[in-house]
Amino acid sequence: MTRSETNPSPRRQELLEAAYAYALRSGLTELSLRPLAEEIQSSPRVLLYLFGSKDGLIRALLARARADELAVIREIAGSQDGPEGLQSVARELWRWLSDAAHRGLLTLWVESYARSLTDPDGPWAGFARDTVGDWLALLASGQPAEFRDTEAGLAQRTLVLAALRGALLDLLATGDAARTTAAVHLQLAQSG
Repeated sequence: MTRSETNPSPRRQELLEAAYAYALRSGLTELSLRPLAEEIQSSPRVLLYLFGSKDGLIRALLARARADELAVIREIAGSQDGPEGLQSVARELWRWLSDAAHRGLLTLWVESYARSLTDPDGPWAGFARDTVGDWLALLASGQPAEFRDTEAGLAQRTLVLAALRGALLDLLATGDAARTTAAVHLQLAQSG
């Protein structure tokens, strides 16, 4: 970790937020420093100075996206008043995932997830694995303590996560929230 990552300057934070807004609109796969810098009123040289490299900027953007993801997880986990069950947590997670206001973040998430699988040594390294762990931990919070740490508990929440992820990909591809929501609710009713 560089000094600028451990103690970021206000300008670095400002440019990171502007670059993050840009990435939510445009993605990261074809990210080019020159158009990005122009869009956020900076220069490629300043971006390289503040982030070390294009890969350093991408890593910072992925960390920023993950911070949003973890905030959602904390919000959903905090909204559960008690052991409501895995289905309740999953329904609340789907409600958030299917909200059109989050399309940019979720598209960026899918892009980054896929890139971490195809470029495991690049700036996306570990992104998919880490997010799977994050979401499984959230789903575990809805399981009874005595079931949570069993193989069956892990399998149950893995199945729920797979259904949510599949429905999310379908929703992002088609925009059909009614159909994908009905499918999620059906799957949750069957796995309960």
